[in-house]
Amino acid sequence: MHRIDELFQRKKEDVLNIYFTAGFPKLEDTRVILKALQDSGVDLIEIGIPFSDPVADGPTIQDSNQVALDGGMTMHKLFEQLEGFREEVQVPVVVMGYFNPIMQYGLENFCRDAQRVGIDGIIVPDLPMIEYQMNLKKMFDEHGIRNTFLISPQTSEERIREIDENTEGFIYMVSSASVTGAKTGISDAQIDYFKRIEDMKLKNPRLIGFGISDNQSFKQASSYANGAIIGSAFVKLIKESNDLPADINTFVKGIRGE
Repeated sequence: MHRIDELFQRKKEDVLNIYFTAGFPKLEDTRVILKALQDSGVDLIEIGIPFSDPVADGPTIQDSNQVALDGGMTMHKLFEQLEGFREEVQVPVVVMGYFNPIMQYGLENFCRDAQRVGIDGIIVPDLPMIEYQMNLKKMFDEHGIRNTFLISPQTSEERIREIDENTEGFIYMVSSASVTGAKTGISDAQIDYFKRIEDMKLKNPRLIGFGISDNQSFKQASSYANGAIIGSAFVKLIKESNDLPADINTFVKGIRGE
């Protein structure tokens, strides 16, 4: 069974997905962070592919992208780093990146290499639905890659239904119209949005991201979806860390309330 499918069949709530930028804070930290996240008990790991213009991301993740690029991170380097990582990491791993670098790398090359190293899914915030349907879905399916689309409070019901129909992994619920890390905490308006989506009875699992940073916001978001995604708060942690495995373990346990 596909690792993402198995996760959501086995675990219906409090699914914790942690995002980090490949090659940050140091170029060769990618594997160290992957292993530490699994050992700390996260359910799903999201690796950001550095890009010079990450439009959906706030200052914290933008900065991590630039540091990684300046340090020499490339798509080729990322796949080199991921070679053999499945020998020590069993949890589902998805990559998050923008369409331009993937196109430059070559769609078939990307899918082939992602499958070879053991990537389970992909999130491309600027991927047009028509591009996915016409050119990418067949390629992703052939290489076992689950595609995740994003929805926001401004997404129409018609569009959400279309996304639900064209999703096979999970739906990424952006909690607000702002960029990542711009605010913390969950407002009444966001809760209304979460309830509205919950009432739509979508077929796919849902994870809520943007503004999730601690145990309180994780628990609150998870009560309206299958779990939540933490990015900026984790990127800040690893930037300041002097002991990645220990600090990551403490961070994850804090999010879980353990």
